[in-house]
Amino acid sequence: MLRLALSIDQVAVLRSARKGKEPDPITMVVMAETVGADGIVCHFREDKKYIKEKDLFLLKEVVKSHLNIKMATTEEMIKIALKVSPDMITFVPELKDGRAMDGGVNVELKFDRIASFTDRLHSNGIIVSYFIDPEVEQLKVSAKAGADYIEINARMYTGANSAEEEEAELHKIISIAQAGDKLGLGISVGGGLNYLNISDIAEISQVEEFNVGHAIISKAMMVGLNKALGDMLNLIR
Repeated sequence: MLRLALSIDQVAVLRSARKGKEPDPITMVVMAETVGADGIVCHFREDKKYIKEKDLFLLKEVVKSHLNIKMATTEEMIKIALKVSPDMITFVPELKDGRAMDGGVNVELKFDRIASFTDRLHSNGIIVSYFIDPEVEQLKVSAKAGADYIEINARMYTGANSAEEEEAELHKIISIAQAGDKLGLGISVGGGLNYLNISDIAEISQVEEFNVGHAIISKAMMVGLNKALGDMLNLIR
């Protein structure tokens, strides 16, 4: 059965707007797991702007399903990952001029560093995933570097400007999912997925999990988390 992991980043973004304590991402996690989320995802940025380091330790204590922390491939981030010891770490691109990158991590360019960090995390019993663009070379070096999973970046698909472009990007995702499965990698997908574009991705048999945040949190503000999460689960299952 396909798994749905809820990204709680947007809850932390709202919290930062007033520089207060609400809405509380930890409370959202408890609610989300109660109504069916199969996992929890957050992006711990290098600037620590939204998700804070203390949030990570609270998440480790609270999450009962599966905790996946996304972070850049820097020594500081790896040391924090080893202290928190979540179920999974997903490597994502480093910030550029304080901005998060839309593309995947370039495993080929940073192979030695990523492979070394992967070994360290594996030694501590942490599953490792790489957030990569749907490109064959990135897939091959991800397997070589020791990834357990890849998360396919769907932003070119979800941001397509035409039906033809969307179809072309969908076929790229299908090809990488099939190739990754043959290499023995677990397959997840994330990046701009919503209620209108996720169904076709859900038809890809090799995909195990979706990481979705903004769409669910946005809908939850209008109809409640129970229905927002339930509607997304119905679409993928």
